[in-house]
Amino acid sequence: MANNIAEQIKLLRRGTVEIYTEAELVEKLAEAAKTGRQLRIKLGLDPTSPDIHLGHTVVLRKMRQFQDLGHKAVLIIGDYTARIGDPTGQSTTRPMLEPAQIEENAKTYFQQAGKILDTSENKLEIRHNSEWLADLRLADIIKLAGNMTVARMLERDTFEIRYKKGEPIGTHEFLYPLMQGYDSVMVKSDVELGGTDQTFNNLVGRDLQRVNGQKPQVVITTPILVGLDGKEKMSKSKGNYIGVTDEPNNMFGKVMSISDEMMENYFTLLTDVPSEKIAELVNSNKTHPKEAKVLLGKTIVSQFYGQQSAQAAAVEFDKVFAQGQLPEEIPEVEISAEPIAASKLLVHCKLVSSGSDAKRMIKQSAASIDNEKLNDPNAVIIPKNGMIVRVGKRNFARLKVNP
Repeated sequence: MANNIAEQIKLLRRGTVEIYTEAELVEKLAEAAKTGRQLRIKLGLDPTSPDIHLGHTVVLRKMRQFQDLGHKAVLIIGDYTARIGDPTGQSTTRPMLEPAQIEENAKTYFQQAGKILDTSENKLEIRHNSEWLADLRLADIIKLAGNMTVARMLERDTFEIRYKKGEPIGTHEFLYPLMQGYDSVMVKSDVELGGTDQTFNNLVGRDLQRVNGQKPQVVITTPILVGLDGKEKMSKSKGNYIGVTDEPNNMFGKVMSISDEMMENYFTLLTDVPSEKIAELVNSNKTHPKEAKVLLGKTIVSQFYGQQSAQAAAVEFDKVFAQGQLPEEIPEVEISAEPIAASKLLVHCKLVSSGSDAKRMIKQSAASIDNEKLNDPNAVIIPKNGMIVRVGKRNFARLKVNP
């Protein structure tokens, strides 16, 4: 059994930042193997945003590893805590969400998380923390708050920074880590997963479990995935993300756009490719970077759409970008025959998010019409049937002129 536990630890350690503590994790895994009891692996979700990108899948994949080892994922839909809003990483107080919006986001989030997790009944338990938090009385909340000092709360970097800047911190925000920690008590979690930005909250869960006579959960933190720009955390708001619902060609194309230096990180956090193989793939003396990146793209796409779609996406990418041909499918955009400024045409075709974005792309020589680069945002374009408008490497539109 010792060898088997060592193998499990090796698997679970991959792609993590910290394990609080590994010795306790070994003990829990050994006990589970001996008794046949499933470990309860908690992941709390604050459904303030419904869409999942590959950055979110890092921790979901770690949860899936536990499921594949026979344990149960306990997904906490933070419908009650979302009414406060997690202050993690925030320089200002987050606005509270309405219950209806929270529930709608939670449904969307679960549908997308199901692309990674095993959703069978014996492997997944879904709970809403309103089940227990909504019933707490004032006396219960005061007792809960008594387990944490203000000094300890201010150890949290986001609070400390705001406090030093003299920016307001709502008293209700101090309750968030306590409420999330109380979730661990109520579901009797053995392990809690989270990004490094959740370390403080998750460690509070350990403290509260001790106070309530439970064995403290093991806390495993996973790294924050860097976005396509190679600089900042992957985020939809920053536009540097790959969504789990992106269609195969777009998903593959985005993966191909990352720098060679980012491949090792993506292989490690987003695939099951063995570490020894990854070392070969990212060594340019052994594997050409493009070959490695194509494998990365196909591996990621196949996780969501299957190998056939992944191969088709690779073929389409080569056709469009290596051979300079047009994609098989190009969205058709209806437009009048009236003359239109180049920048407004890009906006009309929904190839850019705004007029200023259109002007920026044109000035960067990243926009073209029928393979002729645009260089003047104010250039007058007379739309014609079949005209191909392109922005960047992956965005196309074919004009259909209304009579």
